[in-house]
Amino acid sequence: MRKPSLLLAAVIVVCLGVFGGCSISTDDNDKGKKHDVDIHTPLGSLSVHAGGTDVDDTGLAMYPGARLKKDSDDENSSAHVDVRSSLFGVKVVALEFASDDAPDKVLAFYRKEMAKYGNVVDCPGGFNWSHRHAGNAPVSCDSTDRDHDHSVELMVGTENDQHVVAIKPSGNGSEFSVVYVKTG
Repeated sequence: MRKPSLLLAAVIVVCLGVFGGCSISTDDNDKGKKHDVDIHTPLGSLSVHAGGTDVDDTGLAMYPGARLKKDSDDENSSAHVDVRSSLFGVKVVALEFASDDAPDKVLAFYRKEMAKYGNVVDCPGGFNWSHRHAGNAPVSCDSTDRDHDHSVELMVGTENDQHVVAIKPSGNGSEFSVVYVKTG
């Protein structure tokens, strides 16, 4: 009956190895809410930074006169998520903006801005984020899953390295999201 105790010992050694080098840090915003989280383990890391994200991190310029949209807690609606390990990585940078300009004007700006990354694809009503093709396949719209509330989403790049702008009308102006997704 030594096998259960050997198994238990092996599990304990693995847990100590994994969690022994683990560090977790959080930063509070001025309202006492957890704002940023960084977790580092010997197997990889996870960083989530809410607010304070710069539009330059998306690789796209900010639309002239746009302002960061505030969420219900009067916080900027932006996030930068980075997951890294020796096996895979995911980086997502997302910001939400509001503009007094009509969606067509914002669309024209971002079509030109995104063209530096390749062929810009218009997806009326949204698109599906699922990956069905090779990571270097160009992004494309999926006609299924049209439950997004954006009028048009622009995409450019590959499934593993893409820029997305989602735009919808808001009163006399527009609201839009600028997103960068990199996997690999």
